[in-house]
Amino acid sequence: KEFADKQDEIVSGIVQRIENNNVFVDFGRTTGIITRDEQIKGERYRIGERIKALLYLVEKAPRGINIYLSRSHPRFVHKLFEIEVPEIASGAVEVKNIAREAGSRSKIAVMANQEGIDPVGSCVGQRGVRVETVISELGGEKIDIIEWSADPEVFIANSLSPAKVLDVELKEGQKEAKVIVDEDQLSLAIGKSGQNVRLAAKLTGWKLDIHSSSGESVAKVNEDGEVKIEEEVKEEDK
Repeated sequence: KEFADKQDEIVSGIVQRIENNNVFVDFGRTTGIITRDEQIKGERYRIGERIKALLYLVEKAPRGINIYLSRSHPRFVHKLFEIEVPEIASGAVEVKNIAREAGSRSKIAVMANQEGIDPVGSCVGQRGVRVETVISELGGEKIDIIEWSADPEVFIANSLSPAKVLDVELKEGQKEAKVIVDEDQLSLAIGKSGQNVRLAAKLTGWKLDIHSSSGESVAKVNEDGEVKIEEEVKEEDK
C-alpha cells in the first residue's frame, strides 16, 4: 500500500543484486526492479550502494506487488528538478516538456506562472548549484534548460540552445520550421551526430530544417526524429 502512494515519485533504496542485466533494489520490506531499458546507458551499479529512481509502476502480483523503477525516464529528470527547485514544487515555475537521451543529454522547457520569476535562473540556481545537483545524480548527463514560449518561433529558437539562431520561418500546415543560423553556429545547432537538433525537434514537436545564413539546408529532422545531415557539415564534426 505504501508504495502505491509513491507511484510517480522518486524513491531511494539499496542495490541488492543484479541478474540478467536487471537491477534489484531493496526497500526493506519489499524490492523494486530496474530493467535494462530503464537504466541509464553506461551506468554501473554496485551491490550495497544507495540508488535513486522514479517509481513508475506498481503492479499487483500473485504474491504481493511488483515495483518497477526507472532512471532513464524523462519524469525522473522532472522529479529531480522538483526536489531541487522550490519554485517548481510550489508551481511558480512549470516544466512544460522534457526531451531526453538518457545518460547523454536532456532539454527541459520551463515557464514562469508568476510575475518577476526567471524560470531558467530558478532551475540553474546560484552559480549553477541546482542544475549541478541534478547532473551529478544523472552521472554527468548534460542538461539544457530552455525557456518555453507560446510563440513557436521563439520556442524553437530557444530550444536550439546553446546555438544562437538568426531566424525561424514556420510552415504552419506541416508543423515544419526553417531555422537559419550563422555558419559558425551550425555545428552547435546540429550537435554531435545531430543530437542537439533532434532533441530540439522532440522538445518543440516541430520538424526542423536547419539552414546556413548563405541559404542551403544543412540538417533536417523528419517526423520520426531522424536527422539527415549534409556531408560537408559531418566533416567538421570529426
